Amino acid sequence: MIRIALVDDHAVVRAGLRQYFSEQADFSVVAEAANGREALAIVRRGEIDVMLMDIAMPDQSGVDALIAIRARAPHLPVLMLSGFAEAHYATTLLRQGASGYLSKDCEPEQLVQAIRTVCRGRRYISPGVAELLAGQLADAPGPGGALPAHEQLSERELQVFLRLAAGETVGHLALAMSLSVKTVSTYRSRVMEKMCLASNSDLTYYALKQGLIR
Repeated sequence: MIRIALVDDHAVVRAGLRQYFSEQADFSVVAEAANGREALAIVRRGEIDVMLMDIAMPDQSGVDALIAIRARAPHLPVLMLSGFAEAHYATTLLRQGASGYLSKDCEPEQLVQAIRTVCRGRRYISPGVAELLAGQLADAPGPGGALPAHEQLSERELQVFLRLAAGETVGHLALAMSLSVKTVSTYRSRVMEKMCLASNSDLTYYALKQGLIR
């Protein structure tokens, strides 16, 4: 039996997934959470085989939670499920340790296949993500083949970038991430430099244009 934890801030989404998974003889939904902090609490308790987690959630996002979960349970399969298309986040999150990435408009059978795949210790790479990865490998050596600006950020820099782009202040970030204001300001400066941007409004515009926030 595959023990699944569902993490999504929309109760109706969790209910729909729970109902569909109940039709699979080898699936059992044993835990649910509405944000990243609750997801980490589930991981601390153990007794799950795979976590299916949304990206955009209040309190602590799926991106933040993934990094924290990887530090505590590096071998736990974490499948990221999002309303954003694969092109926006997939390769970045795979590099950060996600076991797979699926858009919420995927076929239900694809989600079942993904869960069974990651529970066998493999990563789930959809045809769309495989095409993205192949394209990046093909483009990287040649002129003009550089990755998008946000793909060049470190894990912590990506966290800071997404929070700033969503409108959070440096002070709020410092409190939420258990860092000093000076440290967060340093990360902010690195993000600005790497992305060749000058202000928080530039970050927000970039994130909206790339479909990274709504």
